[in-house]
Amino acid sequence: MALLSLHSPVGDLTVTEEDGKIISLDWGWVPKEWQSSTPLLEDAINQLNRYFDGEIGDFDLPLAPPGTEFQKKVWAEMLKIPAGKTKSYGEIAKILGSAAQPVGTACGANPIPIIIPCHRILAAGGKMGGYSGDGGLETKKALLRLENALPMDQQLLDI
Repeated sequence: MALLSLHSPVGDLTVTEEDGKIISLDWGWVPKEWQSSTPLLEDAINQLNRYFDGEIGDFDLPLAPPGTEFQKKVWAEMLKIPAGKTKSYGEIAKILGSAAQPVGTACGANPIPIIIPCHRILAAGGKMGGYSGDGGLETKKALLRLENALPMDQQLLDI
């Protein structure tokens, strides 16, 4: 397992690789002695920096998020939402033949936020819903603004 940290506009982030795939993105900086550079982690850091610079909206990285089969189905649906677009928990639930609450729970358990774009999932009526990443809803709003999915002057209603 290899880890590499970066500074970002939404806080320090650490990306973890295992067996040639990204398995997590966590908020926080790991000590330098724990970090190691691999071609995949360097690519992930490069893509994240390009994302935050507004150069790319979606990522092209091999992913292996640990989770249940249902969670993996939810995360796969999230990956289909392009940058600048959003879907509701209910829309994802309908696709999967589920209810909105388990979809929300799977969003909150997403081990690779930003790259697997759980921030693009909103509650019914355009309400924000939740966000389990560092900074909570402010981080979710910042990511949506970065993707032009939430205009700078627009505030979505929070639940």
